[in-house]
Amino acid sequence: MEEGAAQIIEALRGAGLIGGETPELVPLTGGVSCDVWRVETPSGPVVVKRPLPQLRVAALWEAPVERGTSEVRWLRRARGVAPSLAPEVLADFPDLHTFVLRFLPGCPVWKDELIAGRVDPAFAAAVGSGIARVHAATAFNRGDAAAFPNEAMFHALRLDPFFLHVARQDAELAPALQALAGQFHDHGIAVVHGDVSPKNILVAADGPVFLDAECATWGDPAFDLAFCTAHLLLKAVWLDREVLRDAAAAMVAAYAAGIDWEPPADFLARAGSYCAGLLLARIEGKSPAPYLIAQTHKTTVRHQARALLLRPRPLDALVAQWQRTL
Repeated sequence: MEEGAAQIIEALRGAGLIGGETPELVPLTGGVSCDVWRVETPSGPVVVKRPLPQLRVAALWEAPVERGTSEVRWLRRARGVAPSLAPEVLADFPDLHTFVLRFLPGCPVWKDELIAGRVDPAFAAAVGSGIARVHAATAFNRGDAAAFPNEAMFHALRLDPFFLHVARQDAELAPALQALAGQFHDHGIAVVHGDVSPKNILVAADGPVFLDAECATWGDPAFDLAFCTAHLLLKAVWLDREVLRDAAAAMVAAYAAGIDWEPPADFLARAGSYCAGLLLARIEGKSPAPYLIAQTHKTTVRHQARALLLRPRPLDALVAQWQRTL
């Protein structure tokens, strides 16, 4: 057993999650930023997660491993808003940059449901409502701002690889993309999850369960809604399914109904700008969408995203006008 795994086993034992047995750490696949294992314990399966110092992508992309602390804080804060919104944190081992979550059986990943053609706009609306609840609960809360001072980490994980990396390659769009980074810092309003993606949302009986909050920081909540909307619009192009745009529209509308900290029009304007930048980043950034292989798909996304960056639209209008093909 490699040293890191042995340390994790000892930590699990010290936390009382296992006894004298030595369970297997079974890798779970799908992520680029963390090692994730399933471990069987006497009280049931758990998930053990450890952030990587260098992400598994083609471009060099390093990030501080201390981001696990931010994820634990976000999960606990979200459960304080509503226990159904996030899995329970069973143990946290800061010295190992590792933590343990309760495993949730029978909850498919939303991304897998979408790819399989099971697209439910009502569930998408629940996603919008759920993340809006966290934002509303933390908006302008000084305690939350102090608990998530992670601007440098968010810059390394999101602003630089998604916006500034593209800006360095595209002189025409550089001013708009650079402005997005400044916009995020200028609108520090609430606790931001930072990775609200269908791959990080479980479909549970009580609604969406949000995972993978390692990017969590104090910042502009419009980023979260834009991030998930971009994923749905990209999949609408890839799978050529209008219902995915319908799901995006339902999510945006449900979220907007929960905005009580600022005029919704101001929020949707910023979210539209973020979404345009994120759409382009999934073609040109450090983390391109792996499923957008066909040049026709890339052209469709690139053409619309560039136009939207030069002439921004509020997020609801952006979604309504989004085209699956050109």
